[in-house]
Amino acid sequence: MNERPGSWLPKLAEVGERLAEEWQSARGQQRPSDLPQPHELRASDADRERVAQVLQDAHADGRITLDELEERLGVLYSARTLGDLAGLTVDLLPADEQPLLLDGRPVAAIFKKEERGGRWVVPAELAVTAMFGTTKLDLRDAILQNRRVIINATLVLGGLEIHVPEGLEVIRVAKDKTVRLTKQPTEPDGPVVEVRTTNFMGDVKVKEPPRRKRRR
Repeated sequence: MNERPGSWLPKLAEVGERLAEEWQSARGQQRPSDLPQPHELRASDADRERVAQVLQDAHADGRITLDELEERLGVLYSARTLGDLAGLTVDLLPADEQPLLLDGRPVAAIFKKEERGGRWVVPAELAVTAMFGTTKLDLRDAILQNRRVIINATLVLGGLEIHVPEGLEVIRVAKDKTVRLTKQPTEPDGPVVEVRTTNFMGDVKVKEPPRRKRRR
């Protein structure tokens, strides 16, 4: 029986994802044990406001009652960590629409485009795979678990696109060669994202904010 044109793509993508997981596992992704995990990081007032807005919207459209709203707001304003906040909205929005994303799992784009952004915790070491696809990491509103983040990127005819805020430096390390990818000046002791690439005709691009005009 002949298969329909293109019907092999989902199967190939599934195989690619399994290979990517096995490859990253073989590389032995390591995280510093002395760093707090994403759910242990302290919550800011801005984080509380994000969650409060989701709760208020849920009450406005009838998903939670007034009593439930008041109960959850009480927990919210006494919360100390991001983990305390994340549990308040888990039943209100899909995983990729949560106001706080604490998922530190590898990011893989196999024959597709995969994105991670919003208010998310970037682990100290993150595995990224792009095989015939593109992975986009938006760090403009992210929380870095460590001041130096390592991205282990496996690129097979794929691309990695990183959006950065002001003051964040991005360097690429491949075959013992280090290249600075950000063009704007940063502080010597500022945060750094180090992209370590295993590259088979892949590309890494960095999107920086527009330069501020100097006052005369």
